[in-house]
Amino acid sequence: MTAPRNTGGDPERPFETVIATSFTVSVLAALGLAVLYWQGGQPQLEGALLAVAAAGIAVGLITWSHRLMPNEPESEELDDPGSSSSERQVFDDDLDYGNVLSRRRLLRRFLMASLVAVGAAFLFPLRSLGPRPTDRELDDTPWKFGTRLVTEGGAPVLAADVPANGLVTVFPEGALNSENGQAVLMRVDPTLLRPLPGRESWTPQGLIAYSKVCTHAGCPVGLYEASSHQLLCPCHQSTFDVLDGAKPVFGPAALRLPQLPLAVDPTGRVYATGGFSEPPGPANWNRKS
Repeated sequence: MTAPRNTGGDPERPFETVIATSFTVSVLAALGLAVLYWQGGQPQLEGALLAVAAAGIAVGLITWSHRLMPNEPESEELDDPGSSSSERQVFDDDLDYGNVLSRRRLLRRFLMASLVAVGAAFLFPLRSLGPRPTDRELDDTPWKFGTRLVTEGGAPVLAADVPANGLVTVFPEGALNSENGQAVLMRVDPTLLRPLPGRESWTPQGLIAYSKVCTHAGCPVGLYEASSHQLLCPCHQSTFDVLDGAKPVFGPAALRLPQLPLAVDPTGRVYATGGFSEPPGPANWNRKS
């Protein structure tokens, strides 16, 4: 005779509630992260929401595996594969007991919802990448014949104001926000320069300018060692020889920094006589040489 089933409270129900709550919290945190990012973002709060979303999934899965899954091996001898009608009825009753299967199905749906919500939240940062730049945008700069060199504040650069063995970051006039147009300007002893062929007139009064964008990874080249006449990129320590056309002498950079041809007008203002010798930026920015 089959023993009557205990119809008391289901001991698994509290754990199922914890699991469903954990997955729900994960979904809400992921949705909050997506909304926050879409509205402009706040890094600290975004990190907190991401942690809550991940923790919700973790708590739900750990509780599920520890409380609702069998954790000890069980074995049973099978003498007769057949089952009587009463045994089959007991098995059917077990399947239907307390709607266990439907509740487990609901938990799986909670899990899938949390995973989908977190995955969707991770897709939102792709919005920050923006449109893919075209070859023309990477190659073209605001520099052209007659463009005056100005400081970060927009003041024209005077040749007399550039200190010997000093460095000044300069921009094309009217394009202070140009990322590929920024350059570094130095004054060196003209007798030390070893200009490349065709660039003999590019360095009036010892003034020489190169692109500030490193040819290795695009970092700003902003350090100048006057004693050795070398420009240094602080990101990966690529070093360029100022006197020899910004030839790379150390580090991972393999290409020279593009040079900007210069001239000085009668009032002493420094201007460009053309664009950079080559498109600025790393080699993978469609550099042709």
